[in-house]
Amino acid sequence: MNGQYRKDIHPGLAVSIILKKDQRTGALTEGTVKDILTKSPFHSRGIKVRLEDGQVGRVHSLRQQGST
Repeated sequence: MNGQYRKDIHPGLAVSIILKKDQRTGALTEGTVKDILTKSPFHSRGIKVRLEDGQVGRVHSLRQQGST
């Protein structure tokens, strides 16, 4: 599942995001959603979130529950 729809994302969800500095390489950063920053219900490049560690990026994919 990708992260283009705001309805699929909520605080506490494990996600993989692409940080602004990593957009060219596509390197993924994993973490847990703290805040949802995008207000619209859909964004073609992914919903922007803040992770619990403070990093901000667009959701690339939702991680399976229970994965580490």
